[in-house]
Amino acid sequence: MNIPLDSLLARLKATAVERDARGGHAAEEKALLRQAGLLNLSIPRVFGGEERPWPEIYALVRRVAAVDSALAHVLAFHHLQVATVLIYGNDEQHERLLRQTVERQLWWGNGMNPLDRRLLARRGQDGLRLDGVKSFCSGIVGSQLMTLSAVLDDAAQPLLAVVYTEHPGVRIVDDWDPIGQRQTDSNSVSFAQVPLAERDVLRAPEVTPTPFHTLRNCFAQLVLVNLYLGIAEGAFAEARQYAHTQARPWLASPAEHATDDLFTQNRFGEMHVQIAAARALADRAADKVAAAYARGPALTAFERAEAAVAVAEAKVLAHRAGLFASQELFEVVGARGTKAALGFDRFWRNVRTHTLHDPIDYKLNMLGRWALKDEAPDPLNYS
Repeated sequence: MNIPLDSLLARLKATAVERDARGGHAAEEKALLRQAGLLNLSIPRVFGGEERPWPEIYALVRRVAAVDSALAHVLAFHHLQVATVLIYGNDEQHERLLRQTVERQLWWGNGMNPLDRRLLARRGQDGLRLDGVKSFCSGIVGSQLMTLSAVLDDAAQPLLAVVYTEHPGVRIVDDWDPIGQRQTDSNSVSFAQVPLAERDVLRAPEVTPTPFHTLRNCFAQLVLVNLYLGIAEGAFAEARQYAHTQARPWLASPAEHATDDLFTQNRFGEMHVQIAAARALADRAADKVAAAYARGPALTAFERAEAAVAVAEAKVLAHRAGLFASQELFEVVGARGTKAALGFDRFWRNVRTHTLHDPIDYKLNMLGRWALKDEAPDPLNYS
């Protein structure tokens, strides 16, 4: 059963405030995303998928984020793991993993957190085994497959692999309790003697990543760009609706309606400019990443750097637009807009939680070094 996108968005929006307050796993809503056919968008047609252009997928993520940024996060991270398999996997892995994703309509979770090196891979007589913990595993609840990174023999670079999350040695730790993005299922996962078949290793630690391999970082960063931007657009839409239907002009204002107040108009103008600028750079960055991806293994380090810079530029503006719009929302709705039942605070909480993913100061410094010294971003970092 395919659910039209507009109907899906309306259903997500109708319960977003209540679910944000409750937190936990949005099983019913994830089922709706599956029923809408959104799990197949990034999978090539040869494996049964729809093979939609990446800019189109990111634009869809943004639309979902405007009404429910947690579910947009889960959906985007599903496609990020598909991209991971496409970038790092071989032909057999593509055929096996992606075809079964389509045929069984499987969800992917993420265990690639590079800063958490507590998950260890050890060699034994019967092959590799995984033991340890991985944190911030977005989309892990209700998933059937996950990509992960693990430390093998104290190697500097991690091993990258795929694991079935329903294996009895894989246990989800219920420790995701943030102020925002409450339904992203970004729990920790523990592994106890979980076997890892060689055919499920996407990259051995001794393999030097190519520019094409490190494009995976750009795909991940572009997810965040569109989440921040979608939140900004959602906050703007709520503010506009409230201004037209319920807001009152301040007692000193000569305007008869809130929408005629000059200061209110100025605030909407500022939100509009910031969102429009972020949107333009986000779309440009998506086009750059799609073009770099199309180059495949022929992608050069310079071409990869240009894509990473475009994504970083978009991320800085989307970061600022998201925080600004979610704050200005309250300036234009006034005191009555703080009523808890409206849930307007979720926009700020969600974007504030997510914009701490990596510090904006380091993103600006990276862009400054590129602009000032022609220094390419570190492809093994968050860029």
